[in-house]
Amino acid sequence: MMIIKRFIPTVGLAHQLIIEQFPEYAHLPVSEVEKQGHDNRTYRLGDNMLIRMPTAESYALKVPKEQELLTKLAQHLSISIPAPLRMGTPSTSYPYPFSLYKWLPGKSINLLTLSEREKELIAFDLAIFLKELQVITDIPGPAPGQHNCWRGDHLSVYDKDAREQIAKLRGIIDSNKALNLWERACATQWNNPPVWIHGDLTIGNILMNNGKLSAIIDFGGIAIGDPAGDLVIAWTYLAGKAREIFIKEMGLDANTWLRARAWALWKATFELCQIEDQNSPDALLQATIILNLLNENET
Repeated sequence: MMIIKRFIPTVGLAHQLIIEQFPEYAHLPVSEVEKQGHDNRTYRLGDNMLIRMPTAESYALKVPKEQELLTKLAQHLSISIPAPLRMGTPSTSYPYPFSLYKWLPGKSINLLTLSEREKELIAFDLAIFLKELQVITDIPGPAPGQHNCWRGDHLSVYDKDAREQIAKLRGIIDSNKALNLWERACATQWNNPPVWIHGDLTIGNILMNNGKLSAIIDFGGIAIGDPAGDLVIAWTYLAGKAREIFIKEMGLDANTWLRARAWALWKATFELCQIEDQNSPDALLQATIILNLLNENET
């Protein structure tokens, strides 16, 4: 697995960059958000804006693509997505481009405990969002690549990593069953024209407000390719009836769902390999996701 050298910006640095590059906003307070992500650090700027700062060069590749494409994509979507306002440039104190966005109300669902009914509604709305995204055909977009860690590419792009992770977890998971799932999925492919993908549809990027899905954020992984990777939330978060609703509403073929399970397997095995205490709640969560993936009936 490639080791990424990260640069972690601070509130003070974010404010300094605003003063230097956007002096018209220098009077506005800069504050932390409730939970930070991995690829970017986000800070609130006043009441109506946020600053989004990549933490590594590979993540910074996403900034110009988001600036160029999000306003165009938003015209086709019924659910709110980030609205870029300005783009900052690298400086002597910070080496990457960064973005100013309009602040979107709501709370990411990784900070919430939803009822089963709320999850069912989320599942339905997520399917609406993905289907609206997938039918956009009049906006040229990037192919999968380094800018989005090859999300939307053929599953086999992570073949070496997946096999190493499965082997490392032998004795913790059913490695034979996991390898069988992986190999069967790699033997399939998306045979339709490539479609728009979000690239990182995780619970930290889904906002809820007043009991409803209010926005999808973090489009750094956008590309045009195989939609299977956008479906992993069916196993990483949804369960029971909510999962059934999501699968039914998406209306995709069995091979796409097989690849989706394999993408989820790759992610869960990656996460589990990073956890030192294999009896911790985080480790048990990833192990449960893997168990569910391996025991899932074919869609």
